[in-house]
Amino acid sequence: MPISHLQLIQTFLDYLKFQKRYSPHTILSYQNDLTDFFDFIELQFGAILLAEINASFVRSWLAGLKEKGMESKSINRKISTLKSFFKYQLKQELLQDSPMSTILSAKVKKRLPQFVAETDISTLFNYVEFPYDWSGKTDRLIFQLLYNTGIRQAELMNLKEAHTDKGNSTIKVLGKGNKERILPVNIELSQLIQKYIADKRIAFELADTEILLVNKKGKKLYPKYIYNVVRKYLSAVTTIDKKSPHVLRHTFATHLMNNGADINAVKELLGHSSLAATQIYTHNTIEKLKEVHNKAHPKA
Repeated sequence: MPISHLQLIQTFLDYLKFQKRYSPHTILSYQNDLTDFFDFIELQFGAILLAEINASFVRSWLAGLKEKGMESKSINRKISTLKSFFKYQLKQELLQDSPMSTILSAKVKKRLPQFVAETDISTLFNYVEFPYDWSGKTDRLIFQLLYNTGIRQAELMNLKEAHTDKGNSTIKVLGKGNKERILPVNIELSQLIQKYIADKRIAFELADTEILLVNKKGKKLYPKYIYNVVRKYLSAVTTIDKKSPHVLRHTFATHLMNNGADINAVKELLGHSSLAATQIYTHNTIEKLKEVHNKAHPKA
């Protein structure tokens, strides 16, 4: 890849990091998409200038991804990356026109988010045994926080002790774009958090006292650990295909909607920037109503 293109990519990534304040995970996704695209351009068309890249070059790249079996949702993410990149180049007056102006997103078949049934969640907390060691205490608190607050995996990992308010039974969460939101927790969970903090002081001499959740070595959790814990215990109570931390976020939102929660309130709890992202959970609610109607209505 030409040095000029590498410099353009790095400048754009710095903009995302320092001005847009995107997460490291999101920035890495942008970097991978842009690296793949410009490697393709160099391989197929040589070391051309940025201004020489046109819509037909982009379509060739996208067509190749489609032929390799990439799903429309993933292709749309790459389209979004390129649109953001070239929009930034226009803003910097390095281009007069964007090759993305005529590129349309691929059609995506809407899929309802999977969630765990309320009866299965009840089984998990009431009948599944967590070990009495430190890992067991941590694993149980992971589930309690994910299901009771709907926070994201990254938000869970970065929860701080200082952001737990026992008096008001709330926690402060730092979400996408460093946006803060205050979430309510029930008294039982609030007490569980405070006991966990107290036990941590006893269990570890040099425990991380800034981050709330730590592993058996007293260190901050990592994503794979949380994923494996969630998959392990969900496998004991449900047969749904996906068993990830994000499924518990879907479960939180769906159970709220199924029990009559206001959609705007759910939006605020989830930290969504727009109502459109929250509306997907109304579809799950409608499916629930259909199920009740089919079972109970004489003419169903």
